[in-house]
Parts: sequence; structure tokens; C-alpha cells
Amino acid sequence: MSTATGLNEFLRSRRARLRPQDVALPEYGGARRVAGLRREEIALLAGVSVDYYTRMEQGRVPNPSASVLDSLARALRLDEDETRHLHQLARPRRGGAAAGHPPRPQLVRPMLRRMLDRLDDFPALVMGRRMDVLAWNPAAGALLGDYGALDPAERNIARITFLAPSSRELFADWADCARENVAYLHLEAGRHPDDPVLARLIGELSMRSQDFRRMWAEHPVRDKTAGTKRFRHPLVGELELAYETLRAADDPDQALITYAAEPGSASEDALRMLLAWSAPAPREEDPGPARAAGADGRGVSGAH
Repeated sequence: MSTATGLNEFLRSRRARLRPQDVALPEYGGARRVAGLRREEIALLAGVSVDYYTRMEQGRVPNPSASVLDSLARALRLDEDETRHLHQLARPRRGGAAAGHPPRPQLVRPMLRRMLDRLDDFPALVMGRRMDVLAWNPAAGALLGDYGALDPAERNIARITFLAPSSRELFADWADCARENVAYLHLEAGRHPDDPVLARLIGELSMRSQDFRRMWAEHPVRDKTAGTKRFRHPLVGELELAYETLRAADDPDQALITYAAEPGSASEDALRMLLAWSAPAPREEDPGPARAAGADGRGVSGAH
């Protein structure tokens, strides 16, 4: 997806969700021919000409100023994540992988690996670019499934969410989880407009999943930070777990995601029971409780 197309879709989707009363504009009689606000109304609210906003929406303003983008964000009532996304789409960073050469594989940061190794009682994983799963601990495998059985190229949270039937059974609020993943992929597309692997992933999911196509067209935008997820696990039934996302300031493309139950809750009892049942027997070749994805995909653990 080109940044011009992404900017067009994003601005149109945000313009369509607003009504005159949302922004204190008079609503004249008669049916509107477009959903939401008109271009001239957004231009008025942002303090720019209609021609300028039209060219902006079409991706024909090569280098808009940060102040103009902030004015547009205020006019469109964008939140912090959406404002950041607007800046990334309108002023894309270039210089990704060279044409014809795939990006280099990510290696798990040593500190994240050490943290993962020590989270025995908390399902945890390291998520990389494009929502790829780089490593996970046994607790995450018990909760989310044996992703070590997947080919390394298939270890991707968005791919699993939309293409694996087991995902719809495991997540009690599957539609919310799926939309969250689409929202994060939109952020990734804005941050890395030249990433051919990400473009192929989005194209594949669009071809194979009607739900993905519908959600992608709505252009949700949300970073993956913290929240709760409800599970329907085949072994222990329902669990509600909070998750937190930790990123290194100098490497935002890797994140440690941990899950935890409320202390003293039924979910904590269920999670403790699950981990006890699923504790693996020691194996001589195991290098440790958490392992990073290798080139051949063997002898590696992971989750999402």
C-alpha cells in the first residue's frame, strides 16, 4: 500500500465519521451526498484552503508542515495515536530494505531474552516488526498453543488471528482482538512504508480473510500498549488476563508482552492450574525456558 493511498483512505475515513454537530458547525437542510463532513468543512476547521486540503487528501502535498498536520488532526478530532499516524503518512520516512532484497531477520534483544527467561509464571512473548513472534516462554505456549510447530514464516500474530480457526475459539472477544491487530498493522504500515514483507502480509490477509478486508478498510489506528483479554481455553475454561507491552526506547520495533491474572481471582487459579498441567518434562537439548526463532525454525518456542 502506497503512503498516498494510505493517507487518502485515512483522511476520508476520519472525515466520514464526523457530523456537523460534532464540530459545532451548522447543519443545513437537505440530504448530504457524502458521509460525514465535506472537504470544505474540514478545510475551514483546519484553517487551510479547500484546494490545499483536497490535494492533501489525494496525497499530492509533498512535504506538509507539522503545524498544518496538527491543525488537521484537531479538525478531524484525532487522538494521539491517530495524530502520530497522520504525520507518518503525510511525511513518510524512506530508506527501508533495498529493492529486491528482503529485510534482515530480527534478533531478540539480549535484555528482553533475559526478562523472558525469568517470567516463569507469566505468559510472555517478544513481538517484532509486522507482529512477528520472535520468542516466547513455556507459559505463553500453554496459554496460546504450540507455535513452535509452525513454520517460522507463519509465526505472526495477525496471520494467526485471521487465518487459524483455533484463534476464534480461544479469544472470547475475537472481533475486538482482530480489530486491535488491524489497528496496529496500520501503524506499522505508516512507520515502514517501504517494507515489502509487510506489504505481502497485508495483501495475503486481504485476499484470504473477508473480516480483515472489512476492518482494514475502516482504517482503525491504535498502538499495542495495555489492556485485557478474555480467553476460552480448552483445558481450563474462561480466563481474563491483563497484558502490558514494554518497549526499549532505542528499539521500538521489539516489544515484550506479558499476561497476568488479577491476584486472588478465579482466572489466577485457572492460569496456575494450566501452567502446572502443561509444565514440560526436562529435555537435555533445551537451552532454557525461552528461546528465539532460529533460521530453520526448529528447537524454538513462541506465542502471541
